[in-house]
Amino acid sequence: MIASPLKISAPSSLVNAENIAAVESAQKGPALEQPTLVLGGPCLELKNLSKSYGTGAHITPVLQNINLQIKEGEFVAIVGFSGSGKTTLISLMAGLITPDSGAVLRNGQPIAGPGPDRGVVFQSYSLMPWMTVRENVALAVDQVFKNLSKTERKAQAEKYIAMVNLTQAMEKRPAELSGGMRQRVAVARALAANPDILLLDEPLSALDALTRAKLQDEIIRIWSQEKKTVVLITNDVDEGIMMADRIIPLNPGPGATFGPEFPVTLARPRDRAGMNHSEDFKKIRKEVTEYLMDVGAQKNASADDKLISLPKVIPNTSNEYQKAFKPDATPEKNSMHLARYVEFSKVSKVYPSRKGPIKVVEEFDLKIRKGEFVSIIGHSGCGKSTVLSMIAGLTDISEGGIFLDSREVSTAGPDRGIVFQAPSLVPWLTAYQNVGLAVEKVFPHASKKERNNIIEHYLERVGLSHAAQKKAFELSNGMRQRVGIARAFALSPKLLLLDEPFGMLDSLTRWDLQEVLMEVWTRTKLTAIMVTHDVDEAILLADRVIMMTNGPRAKVGKVMEVKLPRPRTRKMLLEHPDYYNLREQLLSFLNECDHA
Repeated sequence: MIASPLKISAPSSLVNAENIAAVESAQKGPALEQPTLVLGGPCLELKNLSKSYGTGAHITPVLQNINLQIKEGEFVAIVGFSGSGKTTLISLMAGLITPDSGAVLRNGQPIAGPGPDRGVVFQSYSLMPWMTVRENVALAVDQVFKNLSKTERKAQAEKYIAMVNLTQAMEKRPAELSGGMRQRVAVARALAANPDILLLDEPLSALDALTRAKLQDEIIRIWSQEKKTVVLITNDVDEGIMMADRIIPLNPGPGATFGPEFPVTLARPRDRAGMNHSEDFKKIRKEVTEYLMDVGAQKNASADDKLISLPKVIPNTSNEYQKAFKPDATPEKNSMHLARYVEFSKVSKVYPSRKGPIKVVEEFDLKIRKGEFVSIIGHSGCGKSTVLSMIAGLTDISEGGIFLDSREVSTAGPDRGIVFQAPSLVPWLTAYQNVGLAVEKVFPHASKKERNNIIEHYLERVGLSHAAQKKAFELSNGMRQRVGIARAFALSPKLLLLDEPFGMLDSLTRWDLQEVLMEVWTRTKLTAIMVTHDVDEAILLADRVIMMTNGPRAKVGKVMEVKLPRPRTRKMLLEHPDYYNLREQLLSFLNECDHA
């Protein structure tokens, strides 16, 4: 995703410029736009660090023999996998928990607890919902700078609110802000305490690509201007390359350890569009990705040996079932029908607002072949999810029509399997029972053993056979998402609809589930539509990528054919001569929309 560097506007009337200047002069002096940082000795050191949870026979080792030295002013990215202990690692650095053995050293001295020298931003922003943006940031300022006057503390809070471009939203409460804006408040609050070290635990992973890119730019700018030391936990290799001086994988646990370090020697400032043409960028990207893929392969080495075969039974939503069990079955469709198996015909969606009707999507026109995989990509707010929701039958169509297998879509049905970014599971049912709800709906004619085999096959395929009997509320976000994906696959639907289903998952889990999706799609010849903000995911999975213009009145902007051979793997993608050309087309379109 391409985003222009953000600039802080001059303080509005809400911000007292003289007070800000007074606070700035008392701190670190004027900031340079892109300084060359002089790295000193280790300001943060992890020495033989280990941490476990539980007791006795139920003890679980999380981190084992972790060693790391971080220099003053350095930006380090740690690529952590789901369940590898990355949040535990950040909490140890912050002094929020204590290690079982080893030590966390700050300037050579053991850390005994949390302190204002370390600012922490977690993935879930903990804002006080009844307080404004200013008041949330002031919480940190008032705690750390008790000796400053009220005017100076106010200026300190406003300085960092302006730094993350939230001056105009200063008097708004969290409920009035987008997810990206709320995350900016959390960053501003951490920075306002003026810490020497900034600890970031996947703060951007739940954001759309454009918001994520802009916050990356802001964090890089703040790091360079304020001369902070930054440790970033991320699940995105490109994010690590864009931001860090070195990337360090945290291998999956139990007993997680660090993998080899990968120095990022690309010159700063780093331009997203420019990096796509850089051989150095391609080289480090390939090295880190292949290492992580090898880790994933080792982790999953024995999984396929246990996989239960699917029974030869067809769902009651299929044409084959209708032909076999109903005498008036629809005859075989001709090739013209198969070429327009899914059809959007001048589809528009209008929402009411206080200022009058807003047309979010306008004359969306698209035909999809039977068995085709289509990705839809575009900036946040362009109507991607609205398009998906309309074909799912969950949102009314204002104008035009949508057709699936020659029938107009009017309501939701089991012939469409849906996976959203936030999985909708029944919390008091087990993972097994949640998948079973779908299987019983479309395979009532199958034997109990056949239905059980279908459930077990897909739970094993998404790596959840060990958690089959756990209730949904006992599962992590990533595990719940896997249940949702298994349930959608188990429907064997005519159309699989995926609304950024992997957006909140770590790299290893995301890549693994992409492999699952490709395998199931290839075997079942499903027709699939995926909404994604991930350029690489769109290219990896799709036959065509549909690029949507910005909303309101969003429509199909461009359509890109992906003629890479199948079956595809991420490794093949990185080595194919056409891959970076396809990537450039998507990035250029998104960049044009960003500046439109």
